[in-house]
Amino acid sequence: MRRASVDGTAKVFLLLALVPLFSAGCATTSGNKGAKTGTEQGSYEERWGVEPLGVQLSAAGYMLDFRLKVLDPGKAAPLLVRKTKSHLIVEKTGAVFQVASSPKIGALRATVRTEEMVKQDRIYGTLFANPGRYVKTGDRVTVVMGEMKVEHLVVQ
Repeated sequence: MRRASVDGTAKVFLLLALVPLFSAGCATTSGNKGAKTGTEQGSYEERWGVEPLGVQLSAAGYMLDFRLKVLDPGKAAPLLVRKTKSHLIVEKTGAVFQVASSPKIGALRATVRTEEMVKQDRIYGTLFANPGRYVKTGDRVTVVMGEMKVEHLVVQ
């Protein structure tokens, strides 16, 4: 019995078929559910020029979708350049999750090549891997992007 092999073209089509799965549920909902409010929210706006919008389960629970809105491109630029490292920490256990990555596409996060490319009022997102659906709705997480740390976000 001969085993069927998958050529390069079929792999590309398979990858393209999976992209909608990864991005399903990535759309933000109205309101800032799970994001900080009051003086804590103001500190992100003042120091980093961003408004964290929250974290949502995505891709059938296998991804965590973090979104932030840029209010001041100059301040937010260091967070969004490609060299900036990001990770997510589950507060109840201390587990650390990295940005999801694909061999063909790379890191599943919105980045810019140069700081001048950051746009005001644009929403940027990062998909963190959630293997085994470890993080559930209602869990609290901390997102670290470079030097910025957004704590106590409730997963929606």
